[in-house]
Amino acid sequence: MKRINNSAIVLSLLIGMMYTNAQERKQLSLDEAVQLGIQNSKSLKIDAAKIEEATADLLEAKNRQLPELKVSASYLYLPMKPNVDIKLPGVSGAGGPEVHQVAFGSANLSVPIYSGGRIKYGIESAKYLVEASKLSTENDKVAIAYNVAQAYNNLFKANQSIKVLEENLTASQKRDETFLKLENNGVIARNDRLKANLQTSNIELQLLEAKNNYNIANINMDLLLGLPETTEIEVDQNYVDESDDVKPVSFYLNEARENRKDLQALDQQRKAAELGTKSAKAENLPSIAFTGGYVAADIPKFLTIYNAVNVGVGVSYNLSNLWKENSSLKQSKAREMQLSATNELLNDNIKLDVNREYQNSDYSKKRITVFEKAAVQANENYRITKNKYDNGLATMTELLDADAAQIAANVGVINAKADAALAYRKLLQTTGTLTIK
Repeated sequence: MKRINNSAIVLSLLIGMMYTNAQERKQLSLDEAVQLGIQNSKSLKIDAAKIEEATADLLEAKNRQLPELKVSASYLYLPMKPNVDIKLPGVSGAGGPEVHQVAFGSANLSVPIYSGGRIKYGIESAKYLVEASKLSTENDKVAIAYNVAQAYNNLFKANQSIKVLEENLTASQKRDETFLKLENNGVIARNDRLKANLQTSNIELQLLEAKNNYNIANINMDLLLGLPETTEIEVDQNYVDESDDVKPVSFYLNEARENRKDLQALDQQRKAAELGTKSAKAENLPSIAFTGGYVAADIPKFLTIYNAVNVGVGVSYNLSNLWKENSSLKQSKAREMQLSATNELLNDNIKLDVNREYQNSDYSKKRITVFEKAAVQANENYRITKNKYDNGLATMTELLDADAAQIAANVGVINAKADAALAYRKLLQTTGTLTIK
């Protein structure tokens, strides 16, 4: 029998170890969570690819100012004797040599001298677009930081609700035990005891819902941070006290004008569009290039050419530009108008966003005071009602209502503090200053 007990203990320990390994616990502060979220963000990987694409476009634009050197060579075999008829005076092709092969080679060099500024404008425009891609990535990082904060906030609220409900469930279960003894001794009616049991069941249901919300919030956090889905995240309890004193709304408006990366990215795009317009105008101008070449040919027993070098200047101009309208110019001007209107709209939206989130942050802080006052009142009300019930001056219904109000008020305080911390971070996001501390 003793051997069986020892085996059972060992088996229990093994099961406990397996469960611990399957459910890894990881304690993270909000800033650590944000850092993980940025490191493992799939959208940022897409942004990185866009930056690489823009950088490749810049390289292509720079390559246009470099010399072009093309080399070609050909070898031809002639299975039949060709008929050669030389038209030069005094020279006859009759009875000429048999030609069965031809070798030909050439090299051509072209160095751009003038292209109306198209090459220069293309390089500068590409630089602006690379910078715009980088700024868009920074803007996405700010958005990711808030998304992680929002998920962290939901996890925090669910975790705190579980703690409050577990405490109240324990107290309610003890009260049920007391009421059962009172019923058995004929002090209270069975109906009153059942009301208390029903209250306990309601708390159990609330606790189940809170745990379900916690599990969903935890999985969401795992996916956002790139962690295994079995990782249980422990949140930092000091998260709700991280917000600073709110400054005047004018301060946040100025911060947004200086720090919003999407606004800066749009500015870079507008500069690129202006250069695109200049480049489109330059299409009506000629192109000038320095040219050079080398030709060599060998036709055995007939013709040999070496050192046929040529240098010169080439001019290219598309005469159809004289009667065709410059569609590229119209498209570029339309693009400038579109970006200008987008810039005005974005500035208006920024003003709206900052003012709205400023009001929400202020409102959230005021809610904390109200909920704390309500919690004090609810706790005192429950204490008084419990005392009156013990002295036969209050009904069971009044006692249970006071208990339910006490739970709701205490949970409300936690949620209000968490919402205020999140509202402050949302305000920082609208100003473009939500970063890792």
